[in-house]
Formats: sequence, C-alpha cells, structure tokens
Amino acid sequence: MKPPADVILVNADIRTMDPAVPRATALAVRDGRICALDTTGDLSALHGDATRIVDVEGRPVLPGFQDTHIHLQDSGREYALSVRFDEAELLAEIQDTLRDFAARHPEHEWIRGGGWNAGIFGEHNLDRRVLDAAVPDRPVFLRDSNGHSAVINSRACDLLGLDAATPDPVNGRFVRAPDGTPSGMLHEDALDWARARMPTTPDRDFAEGVRWAQRQCNAHGITGVLDASVAERHQRVYRALDSAGELTLRVCATAKVLPEETTAGALARIEALRRDYCSPTFRIHSAKFFVDGIIENRTAAMIEDYSDELGGNAALMFDEAHLRELFIAFDAARFQIHVHVIGDRAARAAFDALAAAREANGAWPSLHQLAHLQCIDPADIPRFGELGVVANMQPLWARNEPSVTDIAVPMVGPRRARWIYAFKSMIEAGAPYALSSDWGVSTLNPFQIIQTAICRQAPHRGRDHPPFFPEERLDLAAAVRGYTVNAAAAAWRGQDTGSLSPGKLADLIVLDRDIFAIDPYEIGETKVLLTLLGGREVYRA
Repeated sequence: MKPPADVILVNADIRTMDPAVPRATALAVRDGRICALDTTGDLSALHGDATRIVDVEGRPVLPGFQDTHIHLQDSGREYALSVRFDEAELLAEIQDTLRDFAARHPEHEWIRGGGWNAGIFGEHNLDRRVLDAAVPDRPVFLRDSNGHSAVINSRACDLLGLDAATPDPVNGRFVRAPDGTPSGMLHEDALDWARARMPTTPDRDFAEGVRWAQRQCNAHGITGVLDASVAERHQRVYRALDSAGELTLRVCATAKVLPEETTAGALARIEALRRDYCSPTFRIHSAKFFVDGIIENRTAAMIEDYSDELGGNAALMFDEAHLRELFIAFDAARFQIHVHVIGDRAARAAFDALAAAREANGAWPSLHQLAHLQCIDPADIPRFGELGVVANMQPLWARNEPSVTDIAVPMVGPRRARWIYAFKSMIEAGAPYALSSDWGVSTLNPFQIIQTAICRQAPHRGRDHPPFFPEERLDLAAAVRGYTVNAAAAAWRGQDTGSLSPGKLADLIVLDRDIFAIDPYEIGETKVLLTLLGGREVYRA
C-alpha cells in the first residue's frame, strides 16, 4: 500500500504541460513532489488522516511560472525602501514625488530611487538642477527604469567628487555642459563609479528587498527566477535567507563578468561563487556579460550607424578577442553564459563568441542565453537553432510606446525597425526560447507580459491601439511554454520543474480564469488564487 499524500488537489482543471498526460482533474503531493495525477478526480487511495484536501472548484491549475531574467534582490530593495517614479510623465511629478519622499524620510542620509522612464526623460530635460529644486540639501541618486542611466543632484556631485576634471570611467559617461561641467546625468558604468563612492547599503536592506519581491512574485504565480546579475553581496544575502528557510522562490543566478577582468581572474572568482554555496533553492550557475548598453542613451552597438540626425554608434563593451576567450573558458568550465544584447552588432558578437566556444569545447546542453534582443540582423536569426542558444525574450516591450516608436525606431530606421523584437521569427527559425520580465525595468506580472506577446499592444491601450509589427505575435500556447517548460529548461531546472508530472516538484498555481478560453485582451487581468512551492503554500489570495 502506498503511503498517503500530504496534499491532494481535487475538482481541478489541470494543464500539466506534459504531453504524456496533458490534462488531469486531481493531483497528489508527497514530500514536496507530485506522486500521482488522475483524470477522473479519484485519488482516494492516497487519502490519509493528515492529508490536506484542496478543492479548487473547477479552476485552472498550471505549473508555477519561472522568470528567467529578473533583478530580484536589487529591484526588491529599490521598491521596498526607496522612492519610485514609475508613473511620472512630467518633470514636476518627479520633483513633487522626490520632495514628498524626502520630507517623510528625514532619516535617509541619501535619497535613492528609480523607475523614471528613459523614453520620456533624459539628457534633454533631466539634470541636477531639476533635482536641486526639490531637494538641495541632501544627496540624491535616481536610476532610470532600464538601470542604464541615473541622475544625481549637485549635493551628490560634490560628495562624490564629480566635477569638470573627472574623467569618464571605462564603458561609462558623465553627461556634461559645453564647459565640461557635469549635468548630473550618468550613463552605463558611470553608475557603478557613483555607487562605489556612496555609503554602503546594509545586507538587511537587501534581505528586506528579497522578502518584498518574492511576495510579489508568488502573488503573480512565479515560483522560480533567474537573478540576472549578481556578485558576492547577492550571494551572501540569498544564502542567509535560504539557510533561515525564508526563500519562497527557487533562485538561480548569473554572476557578472567585468570587461577589465582577466579570463583567469574572472573564472576563478565566479567558480568560487558557484562552489561556495549550492542548495535546491539557491545557486549560481551562470556568467553574465553586458556586451552593449541600450538604445535610449545611445550605448547600443549596431552593425551600421544610427539612422537619426545625430548618427554615430557605440562600441562593444568587451574587446571581441577577449570576449571569445572568456566564452571559451566559461563554456569549458560548464557555466551557462547569459548575455545582455540590445543592438544587432552586440548580438552578432555574442553569436560569434558562442560559436567559438562550441568549436573549442564541443556541444553540450548548455542553453546559453541572449537576453533582450531588441535589434537583430535577420541573417543571424537562424544561429539560435544552429547553436542551441536560448532567445530570452521580454515581450512587454514589443509595443507602440515612446521608448520604441519615438526613440528606437527613428534611431535604427525603417529597414532595421522591422527586426525590433522579432520574437516569432526567432521561434519559427528553431530558437529555444523563454519569456521573462527584466523586473524592475518593467512589471513582473506574467499575464500582462503574455497578453502583450500575443497582441503586440500595451495591455492598458486596448485592442484598437495599433499593434507593433503584428506579424511577430506569439500564440498563447507558445507564450505559456515560454514561462513554464521552456523557462525551467533555460534555468537548468527542467528535470524537476516546468511541468506537473509525477516525480517533479509540486510548484503550481491556481488561476481565477481559464486563459485559454477568454478574450486575449482579458489575459492581463488574470489573478492567481493559490501558489504552492514544493506543495507548500506560499501565496493565497
């Protein structure tokens, strides 16, 4: 006789994402794993005195979603403990929000925050003087929604030692007036220059950020993530939370490699992070490379120069020979390689380096990933399938919004604009793929992201808003796979998660509606009613 189950879901509409048993009406969990599925709803043989029966009243059940490109710890701290500008559309709104936050938090030595829209604000209208008018007496550091630019006030410039004589850091830029005076706007690694000179944020603040962020994830049906750029502090905070049993997500992470590091030095440092701690809930298994920046601040690397009046281009952030050497070394050491690419030149350089790694080391199931893929040359699209490289997509950005239509499209011109976020073309060419959010750059709500993937229109705009290249729309089944089985594989968790199959971990969600049966323009309103991690309840509406 089989031992009784710990939990049994009954009266359920279960989509397992397992082609062997695609649908079921009941599911049993023992010791954190699925021990039985049933299509008739009868698992009475597994009932015991301590078995918890959960009647989901006919509602849909799916595997827990996994977000394979998210900045959980850093964005969690920012949302939990700093000032946010996600809704600001006017400079006056930034000033009012900043002034109010400073008044309510006199204990903050530095005013930190983020989320201002790089499609609305930038070098042309946001500088130290704007911030000085709101908070002149305390230093202010405000990051944009993309994390590639920031603005500081005059007090911060003084404390950091930023003046006309300060040279730009490698892969970074201080925006300046004609006389060389810094405007207060920082781009790319100039942010790191500033943060290195600011007071250190204590680990307890980042731990609180993780707690806040994982609550949001669980409430939106997310049970696994890949934190997309970590270092020693991130590992220290995650390790402490994991050891205390406080993680309600499965966290994998990518450790950032710096362009100035030697190959041997970078490999030794990140191998130590991988070796130092590994548990079923947290581990570092990937190396992260920022090969270029973003279009909004003109740091994306393009094959041809920008097409707008200013023209110009941006260099790759790594020397190409060094990048190939790094990829070969990390691939040989069996790290997954996770690459930030925005411009088509960056994507091509990443493909070339990954091809060199495969030639040197042979093929293995690495599922190396290119993330974002805003611009790609169509000649490079078949290389996903040829090299087995995952297209890590953020479909929420594939819509007619200012950062795309008012900035990106004019900068790359109409010919290249056709290949902005060309996600369906990648999948049809054989690309392995996963969907993700890049939170806190944008929402972490997977249902809004799925709706945008299949409509190519912003969820709040409705069906009458012009879609952004509708020929690149995904179908719903493909989008759900991108958040479940495909995401699990991309995070190297496919053996244990991604589908509701016997033997796999019982990471699952109960929804308030059947997203496969409703109007696609209603998918973004979907609510999660229950989230289980290994059969343990981590969220209930």
